[in-house]
Amino acid sequence: MKPHVYATISAPRINHRANRLLAALEPDDFAALEPHLHGISLRQDQVLYETGDPLRHATFPHDTVVSLVAVLKDGRSAEMAVYGREGALGLVSSMTARQSFGRCIVQAAGTASQIELERLHEVISIRPKVRQLVLHFTEAMMARVLQNVACNAVHSVEERCCRWILSMHDRLDRDTVPLTHEFLANMLGVQRSTVSSITRALQEAGFIRQGRGVITVMDRTGLERASCECYGTVRRSFERLLPYTYRNTSTADSRQPRRCS
Repeated sequence: MKPHVYATISAPRINHRANRLLAALEPDDFAALEPHLHGISLRQDQVLYETGDPLRHATFPHDTVVSLVAVLKDGRSAEMAVYGREGALGLVSSMTARQSFGRCIVQAAGTASQIELERLHEVISIRPKVRQLVLHFTEAMMARVLQNVACNAVHSVEERCCRWILSMHDRLDRDTVPLTHEFLANMLGVQRSTVSSITRALQEAGFIRQGRGVITVMDRTGLERASCECYGTVRRSFERLLPYTYRNTSTADSRQPRRCS
């Protein structure tokens, strides 16, 4: 398979600590990784990996969001996981088969830090706190995936749609997030017309405002009430396992990420 091509950015323009996992590391641990990190620019709708593609890098988003999607033989798709600045793409898969579990597609354009998996594993082998951070992130992602299985089985499309909008809002420093009806339909595994009806109702309730290819969050508290319990369950799992990476968006929060210790 041909490797996917990334547009690289010159080092002076990249702040690797914009990713909260990297920002949580102690200075000595970060210094061990930094020489191997480089910056990349990702385009919206860019496919980074298809199912089964070999993984050669771990990618740490800054202001971009990447979705991991299961693509079925009949062409339908559904969300499996989402990665923002609180995490990293490729960490979990790299611990086992080093193959992508699904299609990885960029949902919001932006920048990220990237490191070759071989270099990352060299650092993990000699830096216990880096290894601990990776293990905590792996556990948090497993908790999220398992909760998503239950959510997709028992909760309504409306509740899951609200959860997805909230998850995007968590990962971006703005209320207007890039979300099309087509993309939401693919993530939720439903028809586009179903998403259009749901977002229209959410707009009429005053929770969101729709624009061309974007959704603006107008009432986050209302969205949280309309979402299912899974949103809060997943947040609490991340806050317990990775308290230094997850932004508290429900209330005003000026705290800086704490170091991994």
